[in-house]
Amino acid sequence: MQKNALKFLTLMLCIGVITTYAQNTQPVKREFKFGKIAPTEFEVKASGQDSSASAIKLFDVGDCYFEIGQSLGRFVYVFERHIRYKILNKNGYDLANFKVELYKSNNFRKEDLSFMDAATYNMVDGKMVTSKLNKDAKFTEEFNKNYVIKKFALPNVKEGSIIEFKYKIKSDFIFTLRGWRFQSSVPTLWSEYNVRIPEYLTYKNNLSGYYYQIDHPLHQNLDASYLSGVHSTAVYDKYCAANVPALKEEPYVTTMDDYTPKIGFELRAIQFPGTLYEDFNGSWSKIINGLAMDEKFGGFINKNSYAKSVLPGILKGEKDTLAAVKLILNYVKNNLKWNKEYAEYAKETSPKSIFEKKTGSSADINLSLLSLLKEAKIESYPVLISTRENGEHPGYPLESAFNNVIGVTQIGNTLYYLDATDKDLPAGMLDYENLSHRGFYIDLKNNDGKWLSTEPNIPSEKIFVYNMVLDKEHKLSGTINQYSKGYAALNLRNKYRTTNNETEFVKNFKKDKTGLEVSAYKIDNLDNLDELLTESMDVTIEDNVEEAGNLVYFTPLLFERTKENLFKLEQRKFPVDFAYPFKESYRITVNFPEDYEIDKLPKGGIYKLREESGTFTINYIAEGKTLMVKSSINVNKSLYTPEEYFDLKELFKTVVEKQAEQIVFKKKG
Repeated sequence: MQKNALKFLTLMLCIGVITTYAQNTQPVKREFKFGKIAPTEFEVKASGQDSSASAIKLFDVGDCYFEIGQSLGRFVYVFERHIRYKILNKNGYDLANFKVELYKSNNFRKEDLSFMDAATYNMVDGKMVTSKLNKDAKFTEEFNKNYVIKKFALPNVKEGSIIEFKYKIKSDFIFTLRGWRFQSSVPTLWSEYNVRIPEYLTYKNNLSGYYYQIDHPLHQNLDASYLSGVHSTAVYDKYCAANVPALKEEPYVTTMDDYTPKIGFELRAIQFPGTLYEDFNGSWSKIINGLAMDEKFGGFINKNSYAKSVLPGILKGEKDTLAAVKLILNYVKNNLKWNKEYAEYAKETSPKSIFEKKTGSSADINLSLLSLLKEAKIESYPVLISTRENGEHPGYPLESAFNNVIGVTQIGNTLYYLDATDKDLPAGMLDYENLSHRGFYIDLKNNDGKWLSTEPNIPSEKIFVYNMVLDKEHKLSGTINQYSKGYAALNLRNKYRTTNNETEFVKNFKKDKTGLEVSAYKIDNLDNLDELLTESMDVTIEDNVEEAGNLVYFTPLLFERTKENLFKLEQRKFPVDFAYPFKESYRITVNFPEDYEIDKLPKGGIYKLREESGTFTINYIAEGKTLMVKSSINVNKSLYTPEEYFDLKELFKTVVEKQAEQIVFKKKG
């Protein structure tokens, strides 16, 4: 009776203080009981800014609590979730295909889906018809050696259907509890997460996300009588949100997950009766010390038998530090293939095992690199990274928010980040996924660490040079030269190497360029990462010049013009994150026939963002029978605030408009 009163009080507190978001529909009072559908739920419709939504999440309720595991006799945590949707149109049908990811490790620890129930509800002739989950609509997929995915497909889903899922997971992995997201791609009327943690365990919680505040109306101790055979109290926390609008995708972000209101939990410390308080990661010092002692991190780097055997053959007496770093980096890149997995810890306990396998995760590869550098007496250090897809690290001591490791060394006054997962990454350059603005440098020997900026110091630049002759049949012929630096070069090298052959590469290059024919294609410095990557080709171009009477219309930027402004929203809620600054330059020279003269030449100009954080220039020069067009786009920062969004949008609007302007020739006679 006391517990029921507590639950009721909690719910009332939660509803009483919740912020109402920008949707007019009020949450319907429910008992959150599986299969008990109120008639009013079939009448729920989307409105306001979400009027075009494909579905509405009627509620999403989660519970996280602990039990004593039967097999190992230690704590396991239980995660329960109950979610219900109203399907509004066909675009929402995919919600009926539900999946649950379960983690397992090599030491017999795992997660189990101990319960699942699901159903579809339709109103037929004024009566509700229930379609239960069929046995043959349950699938299990071995995603990889660490993950199993359980899939469930509901039947009879139509416009107007209500669908719901309820399931329970038991997990041995208590270091990080399953978190909770309060916003999704469809509007949510009610989202609630209840967490009960025994007094013996202390967790850090990471509440993050943009703009939509999550209410936390209850933080209370209560009797944890659900822990069979253990007398304990537990901390009970409730987090909830109501009327949360759909999360809209926006271009140029790290990951939309960075902006989703959510909470996560990482174990900080334990203290059982009669034992000392054990702090795992309450400070950076604790985290670094743990990494230093771990056989698959600090212990791995210190294993030097393999490094001793191969270093003489790699260095061959090289004394210059930067040259030695590049030799070692190239050796690792050429002998280990990345399996496309990001990781913080190595899978093995020695570099020798990794080099014997010839493949591995990012941690396997980059910790092996650090082991070689250490044996070569080159001071280098691991840097923990949260990749762009993984999301922004909150900044305070939270190890589970990292998912990758790279290396760093300082030569003179220059920091060189080192990542051996991609053959085309030169020393000092990071892969796009690692450009999350900062990484945490670790000095394992001195138990020290600090945040370092990972902003690129290698510019990304693309230069297009067209030298063309226009004949009276309106065919253009000549040469195209393209020069790539920095990330433009990295992207081009990756694209070239992943294409089967050069013929197919040229075919793909032509695919979206109407009227283009290419011959004598050549690429230089493909393997010389420190030099300008150069492409040259002979071309003919048709169907890009229009004639009306004695007037000829020509858009000189041809295939390189920006045709669409990606920034369409009237307002931007999130930062614009390009990952790296970039520059695109165009120089088009056209010689036109003797009996043509220029009738109209567009007006050039220069357009600047405030503090010159971005510029666009375009100029036209006509001399005799030669026309030259020069244009450039400079984006001088990797990150722009939402307050800078409007100016950025206007700049690219200008780019689209000005690059589309035509030159008009008049034919004589």
